[in-house]
Amino acid sequence: MKYTTQMDAAKKGINTREMKIVAEKENMDVNELRDLIAKGRVCIPCNKNHKSISPEGIGEGLRTKINVNLGISKDFYDIDLELKKAEDAINMKAEAIMDLSNYGKTREFRTKLIDMSTAMIGTVPMYDAVGFLEKGLTLIEAEEFLDVLRAHAEDGVDFVTIHAGINRTNAEIFKRNGRLTNIVSRGGSLLFGWMYMNDKENPFYEYFDKVLDICEEYDVTISLGDSLRPGSTHDATDASQIAELITLGELTKRAWDRNVQVMIEGPGHVPIDQIEMNVKLEKRLCHNAPFYVLGPLVTDVAPGYDHITSAIGGAIAAASGADFLCYVTPAEHLKLPDEKDVREGIIAAKIAAHAGDMAKLKGARDWDDEMGKARQKLDWEKMFELAIDPVKPRKYREMSTPQIDDSCTMCGEMCAVRTMNKIMNGEDIVLGDDEFGLDALK
Repeated sequence: MKYTTQMDAAKKGINTREMKIVAEKENMDVNELRDLIAKGRVCIPCNKNHKSISPEGIGEGLRTKINVNLGISKDFYDIDLELKKAEDAINMKAEAIMDLSNYGKTREFRTKLIDMSTAMIGTVPMYDAVGFLEKGLTLIEAEEFLDVLRAHAEDGVDFVTIHAGINRTNAEIFKRNGRLTNIVSRGGSLLFGWMYMNDKENPFYEYFDKVLDICEEYDVTISLGDSLRPGSTHDATDASQIAELITLGELTKRAWDRNVQVMIEGPGHVPIDQIEMNVKLEKRLCHNAPFYVLGPLVTDVAPGYDHITSAIGGAIAAASGADFLCYVTPAEHLKLPDEKDVREGIIAAKIAAHAGDMAKLKGARDWDDEMGKARQKLDWEKMFELAIDPVKPRKYREMSTPQIDDSCTMCGEMCAVRTMNKIMNGEDIVLGDDEFGLDALK
């Protein structure tokens, strides 16, 4: 039986090759996975033209996945460096990479990235429009935006951010209500400018059926962009954000009617006490579609450390039901991240994702239990092997060598684990020589 997309296959009761791979990775029954895809609660972003991909699932009952943003810009144009960052991200087991390139030979970089990547590849066609079409923003015709989308789909992009929710109605809601930080979405601000200066409807909203035509043809998952996401905690969960979310829910059902897979993008800056509510709102208003969040960042005052503010929010979001975390690096709001920034962002996002999974997925704690066993045994090699990042702990260990091998330089021979192991084994506890023994400590 023929099918057009993973969702089409799922609705027809077909277990695709991609479903079987994802089911095995997730230790899930493939029929259960297929049913979730048919309902739109899980998606498998996997373009028919992306031949090197190792498919991953995003959504209900699956591990929380992470995405890494990178790409070339006018101020820092280095294709080889960005490809090196992508290679590092893949080696660190990031499940997705978003190419946010917005200048120069974006297609050259994009096609090289797709060819070498086993991870899912996402893009934002709106970013690429000006360079691809070689004309000013206001001069771009509505149909030309779709030409850029088609080019990305043909190249093999697995998911695309489409800023279709910022239509004229929601733009007016934003203008009437105002904000501390206005519109902070790059794609959203460009579309708002195009709509305002041309006095026209958002082309991705007006011609959404044509967007679906392209995505259905190549099985591209639509990541419905949150153009009106809050750019400060002050603006979180306001009228503009919620109005757009309602529109995204309506567009989700239209996409599912065409068997096009969907994710919903979520807010960037959210106070810690509003995160769970935001996840539940998305799930309710967007019919339990997979939720993809940037962060969220729980405070605005930590530039240089936003990988930490993001990891705090990401862990709570994942535990509350978010399915996909977009990493944030220490360079967020400041500059294009370098290789070290990318690595720190990935580690922070992976910690957040796993912490969330421990709260919502059966078996997620098994990994931590294995680490607990290794620590009890003071098995340093096993601890390094199990670590999210095996490089840094090994380096720390080598930098500070203890006098006693089965301890560290923090506690030394007073290590609680070492002490308890000896007691439980019926051994005496001796601390140092006579000069520094128990009598000297009294």
